[in-house]
Amino acid sequence: MRPMSYFSPSSPVREALSVSSLNRLARSLLEDHFPAVLVEGEISNLAMPASGHWYFTLKDESSQIRCAMFRNRNAATRMRPRDGMQVLLRGKLSIYEGRGDYQLIAETLEEAGDGALRRRFEQLKQKLQDEGLFAPERKRPMPEHVRHIGVITSATGAVIRDMINVLGRRFPAITVTLLPVPVQGIEAAAAICRALAIANRRAAELGLDVLILGRGGGSLEDLQAFNEESVARAIADSRLPVVSAVGHETDFTIADFVADLRAPTPSAAAELLSPDQEETLALLSGYAHLLGKQIRERLQQHSQQLLWLTRQLKHPGRRLQEYAQTLDLLEARLQRATRLRQHNAGRDLRELQQRLWHRSPATAVQRELDALAHYHLRLHRALQQRLHLQRGQLAQLVRSLDGISPLNTLKRGYSISFDSRGQVVRQLDQVQEGESLHTQLADGSIESVVTRLLPGKGLVGKPSEDTTP
Repeated sequence: MRPMSYFSPSSPVREALSVSSLNRLARSLLEDHFPAVLVEGEISNLAMPASGHWYFTLKDESSQIRCAMFRNRNAATRMRPRDGMQVLLRGKLSIYEGRGDYQLIAETLEEAGDGALRRRFEQLKQKLQDEGLFAPERKRPMPEHVRHIGVITSATGAVIRDMINVLGRRFPAITVTLLPVPVQGIEAAAAICRALAIANRRAAELGLDVLILGRGGGSLEDLQAFNEESVARAIADSRLPVVSAVGHETDFTIADFVADLRAPTPSAAAELLSPDQEETLALLSGYAHLLGKQIRERLQQHSQQLLWLTRQLKHPGRRLQEYAQTLDLLEARLQRATRLRQHNAGRDLRELQQRLWHRSPATAVQRELDALAHYHLRLHRALQQRLHLQRGQLAQLVRSLDGISPLNTLKRGYSISFDSRGQVVRQLDQVQEGESLHTQLADGSIESVVTRLLPGKGLVGKPSEDTTP
């Protein structure tokens, strides 16, 4: 390539430059001298063609500059630019050689000023609070005895050194595992989320008890990684308890509200999770003294018990004699109990036999037979009495009937005459002369013919002397 020349009025040789060469030279000068600039201004004339690149003008009260942000850069931008937005642009100066336009090539773009970040902070805080991520009941308790702490912070910052110094002074037995991450910048939030995920995934393998998420103090922009929604949700999803130790005591981040415990500073977080070794040693010393006292008391107690058992120990022969006497005593008691049991059983058996005899079917049948014989005797006596009474009544009736019987009347000498029609002749006018009569006597009857009718009263013949009146 032909060497470029610079125009100088004092130079005797004048070599003209092409427009392309001039623009290329100017571009090289600008990019070499302004490789990274930070500019604040207001967006206007924003254009977003189908190529995915952004083109706009950045202006203030008196000046403006054309800007371009290519697709490979604006894809990582968390905001959506619009006309009138006050932004903070980081990039480099350049010239578009085709038109010779002076422009600013943007590398990052974000809302300018603490106010925008503060608005984003309050909006995200309200959103997560409405979802219940700040609720006290969902916060995990800190382990009572911490043995292994995972620290998510910068590997080169003062935070990890301060925490190690505090832990070494207070309780050196605690193990610390560092999960290094950038604590500010574009990649910080994603790195913190990855570190939280790795710590939870390998918690059992590493034996982690708790995590500390920390960094030193700074501006709201410096602490922005801890105000990201992705970091907040990663903390909320952690199975391990998370302590937030971001910034100074006056700094508050979204991570502080979501975490299970907030510490004013990283050093304070180390103090909260570690016991004081002096207090622990004093406590262990007290436990050792108490343990020794209990051991001595227990030994003394067992010694007295052993002495008592030794005194209670007897010769086997004497023990056998005592056992033999006890056995004889138990045998005698057993015999008495057996006799008493047999006596009671015999008595119960006799009572049961007596009850069984009373309830036996044969006994019941005999009782019924006895009752039947008694009733039969009573019936026989009643029938005899009834028959005797009936005989007496019958004899009386017979005597009464005999007293009024026509046959008895006939025996006394009377007779009964019947006309031809068989009617008893009671009056004289019932018969006529020549009529046949039938006369009934006591020992027979007479057939006669009426020859004469004799009216009048009284007996025609004289009654015999043996006739009963």
